[in-house]
Amino acid sequence: MAGTVEIPLVGGSADGQLVTVGLDPNGRPPLTHHRPGAQGLAEAEIYELESIDTERQRWRYCWRGQAG
Repeated sequence: MAGTVEIPLVGGSADGQLVTVGLDPNGRPPLTHHRPGAQGLAEAEIYELESIDTERQRWRYCWRGQAG
């Protein structure tokens, strides 16, 4: 099962935005999402995947901090 899914970002400067991510062969998105800052990944905001509803495969990425 491959494909993509849109997942909302919660917290940080991108709060409320959606990101489209690829799913792994088991139908799961990546465990983290890095939103690059002005200087690329050195200033990225880090979001961590959380399940909202496991039966319906709904997730969100919650802000955990900034790299660097």
